[in-house]
Amino acid sequence: MIASFPKVAVSCRQVTKDFGDGDTRLRVLHGIDLDLYEGEMTLLVGPSGCGKTTLISIIAGVLDPTGGDIDLFGTPQSSLSSRAKVQFRADNIGFIFQQYNLLPSLTAAENVAIPLLIANWPRRQAIEKAREFLDAVELGHRASSRPSQLSGGQQQRVAIARALVHEPRLLVCDEPTAALDATTGHVVMELIHRVAVQPGRAVIIVTHDNRIFSFGDKIAHMSDGRIEQIEDVKNKQPGSLVSGH
Repeated sequence: MIASFPKVAVSCRQVTKDFGDGDTRLRVLHGIDLDLYEGEMTLLVGPSGCGKTTLISIIAGVLDPTGGDIDLFGTPQSSLSSRAKVQFRADNIGFIFQQYNLLPSLTAAENVAIPLLIANWPRRQAIEKAREFLDAVELGHRASSRPSQLSGGQQQRVAIARALVHEPRLLVCDEPTAALDATTGHVVMELIHRVAVQPGRAVIIVTHDNRIFSFGDKIAHMSDGRIEQIEDVKNKQPGSLVSGH
């Protein structure tokens, strides 16, 4: 029998990122090589300021790299026009960033439904599915509440439900459990794992929360704008590391 190997969902090759110009130019990413695999969750860890959020912002298409190549599910991002890239993101990527970015005039259910409405779902169906995902993060009873009526942790759970509701192929998260207690964080990670860690999908999570390390298939250790090593948790032998580039 021929062994099957997971497909590469995201390929980063020699990715660099500079901020500023001339004498003020600062290189934040130094030739990043990183692969994310379908059916896997990769945790990106490292000290504050090492470039983790910059890297996932580039992977998600929020920032453009200064150099290098990003390929998502067989589509080179450099081949897409600005308009096509926006559409690709809407169709394929879910975001959970540190800033919740909830619209204050909308209810929790309406905020969660936004990706479905952008995809032209009928409003009633979109709200119904949004309510299902709010139930999944234990906020079904707050579906009609506006962000100002929710705690920070509750707003984070609404943002997580919004990122998952259209079942994206790639889920990109920046500290998704930072504002949550241990019990709620575990519930949220189980939800992310159940919805997003499937064949044809991939997850990358920036985190400092060692309580969730057990959910990862791989842990990429980052320092000073470089991937230093990649720990294979799922197939780990004691002390084994997969070398980074």
